[in-house]
Amino acid sequence: MTLKTKLGATTALVLAGTTVFSAANAQEMANDMTIVSWGGAYQNSQQKAYVEPYLEMNEGVTAVWDESSAEAVAKLRAMNEAGNVTWDVVDVVASDAIRLCDEGLAMEIDFNEMLADGDDGSTAEEDFGDLLVSDCFIPQIVYSTTVGYRTDMVGDTAPTDICALFDLDTYPGMRSLERRPINNMEWALLCDGVAKEDVYDVLETEEGQDQAFAKLDTIKDNVVWWTAGADTPQLLADGEVIMGSTYNGRLFSAIEEQDQPIGMLWDAQVFDLDGWIIPTGLSEERLARALDFVRFATDTQRLADQSKYISYGPARASSAPLVGQHAELGIEMAQHMPTDPANATNTFLYNYEWWADYRDDLDAKFQAWLAQ
Repeated sequence: MTLKTKLGATTALVLAGTTVFSAANAQEMANDMTIVSWGGAYQNSQQKAYVEPYLEMNEGVTAVWDESSAEAVAKLRAMNEAGNVTWDVVDVVASDAIRLCDEGLAMEIDFNEMLADGDDGSTAEEDFGDLLVSDCFIPQIVYSTTVGYRTDMVGDTAPTDICALFDLDTYPGMRSLERRPINNMEWALLCDGVAKEDVYDVLETEEGQDQAFAKLDTIKDNVVWWTAGADTPQLLADGEVIMGSTYNGRLFSAIEEQDQPIGMLWDAQVFDLDGWIIPTGLSEERLARALDFVRFATDTQRLADQSKYISYGPARASSAPLVGQHAELGIEMAQHMPTDPANATNTFLYNYEWWADYRDDLDAKFQAWLAQ
């Protein structure tokens, strides 16, 4: 069973199987969950790797998808204020997890107590290592935001570096960029001569922010702004843009699964983490079900299984050796991971704590700049 819904839609899934819990424990857990994610190829990989197997082992349990992760912070704030939290498990990027944790909207996790040990004998904390960037965040995957381009629209010289985004002379045409400051501001400074190690120090100043906006001004009239990860692959497929940013997994899907005339630019790919948070304010029964699901969904095998469906690196070290072939295409997946050495010669490391501190202010400035 796959889940393919329009953005914002929800679909209920009910699968019967054999329960792996005692009757007493099962009675203490809610029998339904609302799981929040991003839709598209990524959510489908979660559906295949985590949700279907979990429901098969838990008779009578239902799961409903809500594709609102892009609005998770605002919506959880509103739910908390109204005293009516309707989500059970929420997939968010690491910076949003930090914000939610700081605001008391996500529960703190005792990683070694609440999560499974690694299949290699490691504790959860040892297995996830430095990717445990917040006390409330349970990592699933390492992914990157990078740039795809139409191979038949870039002429004889395909782009090789991120600054092709700003090179309208060599690569005339429309671009697509995400409608938020993250990644765009960093790339603008990199392509305006700021050293990689200095980007966040510069961006912390008014002058640095002005510098980034000025660089973005040079292509503003040639940008389609996207809000859903599926937008850029569709715009590329339709020939409406020559290049654009999106998640590496979306581009993998377009290139390898759909055979679109698209190339991927790994230069200055921005590494990021995606994972689960559990909202505060759940009843005991809903919390028990959420914790049980998350423990299952983030064990060694499940994280490795996700790589059968999408080119995101598993967050557990013990999962990496288990990465094999794509479930349908039969191709080896390791070389398609953003973390593969051949793809990671020049990466940009996303600063979670910095964006957690500055996100609200820069969001407001960015939206004001767009409106100018």
